[in-house]
Amino acid sequence: MIRSTLTRKLFFRIAPTILITIAVIGAFAFRSATREINNIYDAQLINDANVLWTLLEREVQKPGIHKFKQVNDIDLAMGNQLAINEDADDYADAHMFRAWKDGEIRVFSSTAFPKTIPEQPAGFTDLTYKGEAWRVYSLPIPQTTIVVEIGEKQALRRTLVSNILLNLSFPLLVLFPLIAVLIWFGIKNGLSTIHGLVRQIRSRSPDDLSVIPLDTLPRDLSPLGRSINQLLDKLDRSLTAERRFADHAAHQLRTPQASLKLLLQMLANAESEQERKIIVGDLVASNEKAMHLIEQLLRAARVSHQPMQLKSVSLYNAVASVIAEFGSIIHQKKLDVSLHGDESAQVNADESLLRLMVANLVDNAIKYTPSDGAIEVSITARQDCWLLSISDSGPGIAAQHREAVFQRFYRVDTPHAEGAGLGLAIVADIIDRFSATIALNAAGSGRGLSVDVLMPRA
Repeated sequence: MIRSTLTRKLFFRIAPTILITIAVIGAFAFRSATREINNIYDAQLINDANVLWTLLEREVQKPGIHKFKQVNDIDLAMGNQLAINEDADDYADAHMFRAWKDGEIRVFSSTAFPKTIPEQPAGFTDLTYKGEAWRVYSLPIPQTTIVVEIGEKQALRRTLVSNILLNLSFPLLVLFPLIAVLIWFGIKNGLSTIHGLVRQIRSRSPDDLSVIPLDTLPRDLSPLGRSINQLLDKLDRSLTAERRFADHAAHQLRTPQASLKLLLQMLANAESEQERKIIVGDLVASNEKAMHLIEQLLRAARVSHQPMQLKSVSLYNAVASVIAEFGSIIHQKKLDVSLHGDESAQVNADESLLRLMVANLVDNAIKYTPSDGAIEVSITARQDCWLLSISDSGPGIAAQHREAVFQRFYRVDTPHAEGAGLGLAIVADIIDRFSATIALNAAGSGRGLSVDVLMPRA
């Protein structure tokens, strides 16, 4: 299916508007012309009735034995070079007059109504005679029994109005194709700026994410240009972050791989069974470190691209389940881990991402808490949010590092704990997707770290 162009869409929205406008103008012109012509023709009938009375006054008033006198039309068939044309003859046939005296017709035209059509009341009257509509004006002569009637076919008026409307509409209809062409090229020329913007973006290389100059854009297109520039800026920052992430990941993976290679070489040159066992143990530890780093990298990628399925999740149950998964490590380090708070806490979140966030926070707390230490996890209500607080008795994080630790691969020097610097970065990404907030503070005891997460209620 061929998609319509913007030029065609705009044209087919504007062109009907012009046609409707012409039709509306024609309708108003028709009504206005009809009203004005009726007023003019009615005034002419009044004037003709008065002129006719002036001409027929003596004829109607003089006594005589003849009651009726017909006034014949001029014979247009005569060889008179000044004779009126056929249209004028038709115009004359469309008029009639009758002069009444004492209720009887005294003088009448050859086109007059017969006696069967009675005398009309004073003023204007509309009637139908032989299937044709007539407009009749009756002029009673004061202090007499004389009434002068003059009539006119209404077809004359309609013909004149139609001719006026035709003369008005015909040029517009003839000019409409020219108007349509001008509109088409006007729209096309008006959209040339958009086409130029499209060509400018299309001609760019994939690495060119520089902003589009807005000075040359019309004011109406400035919001579009700003939006594109914002998108380009976001893409630039995102690509920069991905490149930095890839560089850091390559650097982090290079270390365990180099260690594995060195240990394998040492294993090949080992001279005793005891030395080989020690090297194999180091190989296992180095491999676990590499596997942990790869798992963290995969988690970071999954958090950035995984679609969320938000639903109501029990925060208490999710935290308890995560803590149970670390049971063996907790037992091995002899840590005192406690969980208390509102068991009915429900948050609106993606369950898998929520568990990943809690797992990274609990893992960090376990990793940096020394043996025989304590970890306290609490869930409390805060207005329209739930506060998840995880406090440990580890070394804590200095205030100047608390913002930076959420960056990828940023680590605070801790001799007794190893890591890739991705745990809190993953947590920060999940927090952003949940529209939650996170804060790092000193633990209540003055030693250790307290991680406070505010999440919206379900």
